[in-house]
Amino acid sequence: MNNTATASKSAAAIDRALAAGRTALVGYLPAGYPDVQTTIDAAVALAENGTDVIEIGIPYSDPVMDGSVIQAATVQALKDGFRVSQVFDIVAGITARCDAAVLVMTYWNPVMRMGVDEFSRRLAEAGGAGLITPDLIPDEAAEWFEASDKYGLDRVFLVAPSSSPERMAMTVKASRGFVYAVSIMGVTGARENVSSAAERVVQAAHEAGAERVCVGLGVSNAEHVREIGAYAEGAIVGTALVAELGHSGVEALGALAARLSEGTARA
Repeated sequence: MNNTATASKSAAAIDRALAAGRTALVGYLPAGYPDVQTTIDAAVALAENGTDVIEIGIPYSDPVMDGSVIQAATVQALKDGFRVSQVFDIVAGITARCDAAVLVMTYWNPVMRMGVDEFSRRLAEAGGAGLITPDLIPDEAAEWFEASDKYGLDRVFLVAPSSSPERMAMTVKASRGFVYAVSIMGVTGARENVSSAAERVVQAAHEAGAERVCVGLGVSNAEHVREIGAYAEGAIVGTALVAELGHSGVEALGALAARLSEGTARA
């Protein structure tokens, strides 16, 4: 149970970026928005324009952590009939066409409903790297530890400004691939500035033994990415990408990813 496992696809993707003198760029897209094929095409466009790790979010009826843009997209996907099992088609479609590590971000209930072992097996078979689990804490993740070890999947847990030293240490130890640092208390959404709390959270995670920490919530432009790269291994962009895809389509999304990646060069 550590975050240095050599088999980690997301760790390998982040390490490749760092070796090339770049902060890793992590991009989030909701599964099935605006439809399954476009999700695949959009993710590939991200990968072709400097994105190292792709998060595919499973739409959920009560997305407590998501801001209005991502909520609207997931509500649309659900309304259009998205089913959880389609996420494996999306992951397989992306991994067949690019080298980016593909993680699924999901609340824990859909995984429980399918069965943790079955979900993990199908994700591994689709070429997925692992799971980001915003509402699962390590104390309640025994079944996930077992399945992720069995199928070689990454376990990305979240830490926040509110994480106690004990909670931080436990979460870092439980994570594999990277640790997801939430830079603010609250919901996702593009912001003018990345919270100053982000640097403190990342420092605490590093001090607890994390080798790779990626910062999410509020990252929306190349300057944010550059700022985060001064103290973290990766920057996570969600809302800005989802908004661009919804407004302007796949080609414009790729162009935005290219602009974001301009901020990844490390000093």
